[in-house]
Amino acid sequence: MSSNRREQLTALLRERIVILDGGMGTMIQRLELSEAQYRGSQYADWPSDLKGNNDLLSITQPEMIEQLHRDYLNAGADIIETNSFNSTAIAMADYDMQDLARDINVAAARVARRAADAVATPERPRFVAGVLGPTNRTASISPDVNDPGYRNTDFDRLVASYLDAIDGLVEGGIDLILIETIFDTLNAKAAVFAVDQYCYENGLDLPVMISGTITDASGR
Repeated sequence: MSSNRREQLTALLRERIVILDGGMGTMIQRLELSEAQYRGSQYADWPSDLKGNNDLLSITQPEMIEQLHRDYLNAGADIIETNSFNSTAIAMADYDMQDLARDINVAAARVARRAADAVATPERPRFVAGVLGPTNRTASISPDVNDPGYRNTDFDRLVASYLDAIDGLVEGGIDLILIETIFDTLNAKAAVFAVDQYCYENGLDLPVMISGTITDASGR
């Protein structure tokens, strides 16, 4: 994040409530894209199914994703989130694309950056939040009811996966980090640790937001 944009965001937060965009997944679902559209020309021969890999659309259908960002910006959003909710090596393993996680983060950040810069004005700056999703693994709970001590990931693996994602998001031009929809506080700690380590090693000071899921007595 440039010092100028950080100063703009800080000043804006002092003046009023800053508006974040809405869900990306639901907007993508409304497009009813085919397997071929998810694959694009880049991954036409990929050996596994790719339909449902929404983050990949930042590479294969960038115009569509940019238009969704613009829709939120035109509706009044000050901050748009990168289309990178599942763009960690851990989550991308579902599509055998773990080695492409960083590239997808770069692409997602660049698409969002283009959309934000296209509508931003000196009087109304717009910002890009680089999204780190919770992954599809939990470090705190066993996925096997018969083996409570078993884990299918751990803190170090999560940190490594998040560091790779952060590096891509920063290259793509984000302004801040959003640790998104955290359902496991240990996963969240790994994400926060990764952001802190990345900033320390690269001389950065990225603002961080956390979106958490809180379970109460009603089960929400």
